[in-house]
Amino acid sequence: MNIAVVGTGYVGLVSGACFAEMGADVTCVDVDREKISRLQRGEIPIYEPQLDGIVQRNMREGRLHFTTDLAGCLDAVEIVFSAVGTPPDADGSADLHYVLDVARTVGRHINHYVLVAIKSTVPVGTAGKVRAVIREELDRRGVEVPFDVASNPEFLKEGSAVRDFLSPDRVIVGVDSPRAREWMTRLYRPLMLKSFRVIFTDVTSAEMIKYAANSMLATRISFMNDIANLCEVVGADVNQVRQGIGADSRIGSKFLYPGCGYGGSCFPKDVRALIRTAEQAGCRMRVLEAVEAVNEDQKKLLFDKLSVYFDGYLEGRKVALWGLSFKPETDDMREATSLVTISLLLDAGCNVSVYDPVAMDECRRRIGDRVLYAPDMYEAVRGADALLLLTEWKQFRMPDWTRVRNLMQTPLVLDGRNIYDKAELADHGLVYQGIGI
Repeated sequence: MNIAVVGTGYVGLVSGACFAEMGADVTCVDVDREKISRLQRGEIPIYEPQLDGIVQRNMREGRLHFTTDLAGCLDAVEIVFSAVGTPPDADGSADLHYVLDVARTVGRHINHYVLVAIKSTVPVGTAGKVRAVIREELDRRGVEVPFDVASNPEFLKEGSAVRDFLSPDRVIVGVDSPRAREWMTRLYRPLMLKSFRVIFTDVTSAEMIKYAANSMLATRISFMNDIANLCEVVGADVNQVRQGIGADSRIGSKFLYPGCGYGGSCFPKDVRALIRTAEQAGCRMRVLEAVEAVNEDQKKLLFDKLSVYFDGYLEGRKVALWGLSFKPETDDMREATSLVTISLLLDAGCNVSVYDPVAMDECRRRIGDRVLYAPDMYEAVRGADALLLLTEWKQFRMPDWTRVRNLMQTPLVLDGRNIYDKAELADHGLVYQGIGI
């Protein structure tokens, strides 16, 4: 099967490479000429485990191609996946102009049946807008070419996206014609030989499923953060509370870990977009409004703890951060707690040193040289008055605490992900504060 994937960001590149790994002939398209040139040279612009090898192998075997010319490849493809960005507008709604640009190109150039499948996270009703734009362009040409529009939202987790794609727990496909359903079944059958876990819905329901799923997970995180903050006040241990409620089969343990806020490309944007969609429909998502408010407050929590510890006197203090990406196994810093924390620390007059295994370049791209980029995790804490753990990378989980204590000026560790043991740190002469414990 010949397909095109438009957009070589996180979703598009992973999807295109994995479809090629399944045996499809895939052309990945992007308007960014520099990015395409790098990909043609085999350079991967994002960090994602296993992705490099899959891209290299499928390029070498002739199943994966990169181009800036969508129009030029439409005669050869059967399915066009739209995986372009949908950045949030100022009011939280999704910006659809990239999605509609893809639709215009399709409408201007297709000469045979094509299925347009939307992988980008888009508000309910977007498929209808895409369909209208394609129809409008066909009418301008005065031609009648059959086409369908499907919704095929992605549920990839950064850091495990390749595994998620090739071994999905489910695939959601929204279609409104038997032909579209047949083509999507053919495409995904290799992933589902043991258990065909494709869930077919109408297009509108598929669009809603993506937002609803991410908003539910975000809700669980913010709920546990609220519980953690209450535990801290009343003297309960949130880790014991989490285990107790997570053992309930109706609830389960996933996404019940408290911390210093969620970030990334999905949860913040999708929660805001669903709130905005409801507003446009004359509704209010009051629970999600609270979810977002809790999360924004939680991103400031470690700074607040630091300020209390030093009685508000932070100017001139050196603060070390371990972790910059919004979660481990990615260099993605979109909506990361580290950005909020750094801003608060700098505004308070602190000197900030940072270390992250893969996100240092991304941090420098975002904020420049306003912080000190340490060559390793231990150099980051040299002379520090406090260490803030923001991202639970594996290499941060068992540090040499004696070395850390000897390097630090003031022995304060603020654990934003609850990965350390308070008693162990106390044995090494370190003051420990976590979230809700």
